[in-house]
Amino acid sequence: MADVIADMGPAFLGSRLKRLAERMQAGAMSVIAEADLPLQPGHMAVLAALRGGPMTVGQLADAIGISQPGITRSVGQLARLGILRDAHAADQRTRLVELTENGRAAADQAAADLWPRIGMAAEELLAGLSGPFLAQIAAIERALDQASIADRAARAQPGGLTIREFDDSLARDFHDINAQWISAMFALEATDIEVLENPRARIIEPGGTILFVEAPGLGVVGTCALQKTGATSFELTKMGVRESARGLKAGEFLLAAMIARARAMGADPLYLLTNRKCAAAIHLYEKLGFAHDEAIMAQYGARYQRCDVAMRYAG
Repeated sequence: MADVIADMGPAFLGSRLKRLAERMQAGAMSVIAEADLPLQPGHMAVLAALRGGPMTVGQLADAIGISQPGITRSVGQLARLGILRDAHAADQRTRLVELTENGRAAADQAAADLWPRIGMAAEELLAGLSGPFLAQIAAIERALDQASIADRAARAQPGGLTIREFDDSLARDFHDINAQWISAMFALEATDIEVLENPRARIIEPGGTILFVEAPGLGVVGTCALQKTGATSFELTKMGVRESARGLKAGEFLLAAMIARARAMGADPLYLLTNRKCAAAIHLYEKLGFAHDEAIMAQYGARYQRCDVAMRYAG
């Protein structure tokens, strides 16, 4: 049977992309239903955005890139499902929404299992594509005829974290991951900006290193640096993990890899500077062998205004 939309070529490109999106979302819907979550594919971006904290409808629309009426519909649906609620806003004229406890649990479940598997399924569809754009769409359609997103996601296994070395194509990830978490909790200081905007000059060329952690279906989700500060001394710095990777233990995986790298480089001391507000991170540092150290604070702590915790790797 003739495929009218495909046969019309670029003139029907919008209709063809809409049809393709509907096929992919139908597969994603099956995966969500199997996980026993009362959600739709269109809700997932809202959950992902709100994992970072309360947002207004306008902020959600900007972050996701769809219209405010569309966001308002999703917010209303999720509120009725008990997934989100109104949050306290300083300006009573502004509606601020946040995840409920059930919503946080659903978002964490999606981040740890659903999104990686659906992402891996989509990557499988895209693997090996080449040639003109319309030919690539046709190849995706043929692949979906053979196995849906749901079928591919059922075969995919989350986990499979891998470490990537720094190259200049990852400089933007290094900047964005760190700038996001620092700005959310503190203010970017001059030393932060200098390092984040010049990672090769400030970290790599003086003898340090930058590593990244990559998760199947999610891409690069975290980064960490070793900055050389003396003949053998190195600061473990600029460690951040995206909200999308929560539940995957990507931070622990990355930190363990960086400690191993530091030991191989003969780092002595290996230390870090942080703030007590970063309680979860401090717990992870302690778990992997860092101890609080007054001498490190005295020698290096003045580097950041926000620093009130200094730790040294004790093995």
